[in-house]
Amino acid sequence: MSMIESQCKRCRRAGEKLFLKGERCNSPKCALVKRNFPPGAHGDKGYKKLTNYGEQLKEKQKARNIYGLREKQFRVYFEKSFKKKGNTGEMFFKMLESRLDNTIFRLGLASSRPKARQLVSHGHFQVNDRKVDIPSFLVKIGDKITIKTASQTKPAFKDLAQALVSHKEKMVSWLNLDEKLMEGKVTGQPKSGEVEANVDWRAIVEFYSK
Repeated sequence: MSMIESQCKRCRRAGEKLFLKGERCNSPKCALVKRNFPPGAHGDKGYKKLTNYGEQLKEKQKARNIYGLREKQFRVYFEKSFKKKGNTGEMFFKMLESRLDNTIFRLGLASSRPKARQLVSHGHFQVNDRKVDIPSFLVKIGDKITIKTASQTKPAFKDLAQALVSHKEKMVSWLNLDEKLMEGKVTGQPKSGEVEANVDWRAIVEFYSK
């Protein structure tokens, strides 16, 4: 699937919400609410039953689209996870969740992962008081994520303080957010049960292990 394909089409192809557009996905404007069938000329015939390989491919595509990665990038993370000791699927998931762009999204400092990736690339964030403009930077326990002082008055962060109040209820357990200072801290390890969409990581491991 091309990474320039409509984000809404990716959700429709997966047959479930991947929450690629932030709060829009929870509104009546969500494409799956309006058109709950696959995209394409024959999509209105519904979702076909998939083979075992098809299910594995679907899970891989689903996870890849959630984190907004190209196939080559996604596979590199798998290969790194495969070389580590422990459960490969769990290691794979934790590595993806620990990306700086995902962490910023999880903290509520950006409304979506694509937006977080853009803000990181533009140099608006710091990790442990040092500017980091690489979205794939992996955070670790104890890291502090802040918005650069000079960036806090930028339009991108204009209504952030108000948004963080409501986001606190959605905060994942491995992160801590100080709404007043608008800064976050990594306090634990990511947990697969806290991903918005249900992803079968074992199926993805099986897909790449063939």
